[in-house]
Amino acid sequence: MYDYLIVGAGLFGSTFAYEATRLGKRCLVIDRRNHVGGNVYCENIEGINVHKYGAHIFHTSNKRIWEYVNQFAEFNRYTNSPIANYNGEIYNLPFNMNTFNRLWGVITPKEAQKKIEEQKKAAGITEPRNLEEQAISLVGTDIYEKLIKGYTEKQWGRNATELPAFIIQRLPVRFTYDNNYFNDKFQGIPEGGYNVIIEKMLDGIDVKLNLDFFENRSELKGIAKKVLFTGMIDEFYNYKFGRLEYRSLKFENEILDMDNYQGNAVVNYTDRETPFTRIIEHKHFEFGTQEKTVITREYPAEWTPGDEPYYPINDDRNSEIYKLYKQLAAEEKNVIFGGRLADYKYYDMHHVIYHALKAVEKEFNVTII
Repeated sequence: MYDYLIVGAGLFGSTFAYEATRLGKRCLVIDRRNHVGGNVYCENIEGINVHKYGAHIFHTSNKRIWEYVNQFAEFNRYTNSPIANYNGEIYNLPFNMNTFNRLWGVITPKEAQKKIEEQKKAAGITEPRNLEEQAISLVGTDIYEKLIKGYTEKQWGRNATELPAFIIQRLPVRFTYDNNYFNDKFQGIPEGGYNVIIEKMLDGIDVKLNLDFFENRSELKGIAKKVLFTGMIDEFYNYKFGRLEYRSLKFENEILDMDNYQGNAVVNYTDRETPFTRIIEHKHFEFGTQEKTVITREYPAEWTPGDEPYYPINDDRNSEIYKLYKQLAAEEKNVIFGGRLADYKYYDMHHVIYHALKAVEKEFNVTII
């Protein structure tokens, strides 16, 4: 008999399991995959920690969360500075003075601001009706055409004029020569990959892999006093109110017999014609010096049942469906829901850990952060 059956060995489930065990509770962690770690899992290929489910860069301004995660691993000084490749033209991201100099030859912030304002005024958009108009009203036509339009249309699988304006609330524009993508105070990659963190969290805890909760629900019923569920909330309730929708991703790995392919961990391909959105060269996350390199091409994909759900589509329809499931979840006495799939919300890693710790605090009436 366990105190908690934890469905999902990702970051949320592992954090909860670690803290519950530390408080004297007995946990069983299960996962339908053949490994722990969820989407932060790293696969070692040619001595390189390959981020199997897409690039993960830990960043936060919450000092307590940073201190918390550092108890499990040493973090390096990696700074996320992606670049954009638009038909062979290279631009720095996020949009900053290096980007504007490459676009227009401007040198000062005043010159860059003037150029953007001129383009916004020429567009004459006062009430954006779609994503294209929203983006142009924020940053002008040049930045939109070269660095937003193609990438966004690939991401969502639709023309920008067909996407709602609310998808882009704001766009990061910096009038400094700063290529650091994040504004957060703390940033880095765990040395040895994210597996180091998950394995330490789950050390000494019972874990069963290749075990699908839904296929074994009758056998698992009664095995624990409570369930922590981190999967898709609509699946938990057998899609009673309909399916929630997602965007998915496909990954194509390639081992190259060279020590350096693109000179950067992340290169975004912002033209519409290139079928993938970005290439990740994993060794650069940890400043690798291996003789070979591993790259991953990332392809956005329509999500269908059975695919991995990555990005929730938080439009009006899906939001209304989620509210109905959330009401059911609130009535559960012996089931706790948490994580990006159960909350139907995109989370960065620091958000996941924060919400997991808050769930622990609520469940056990303790203070952690």
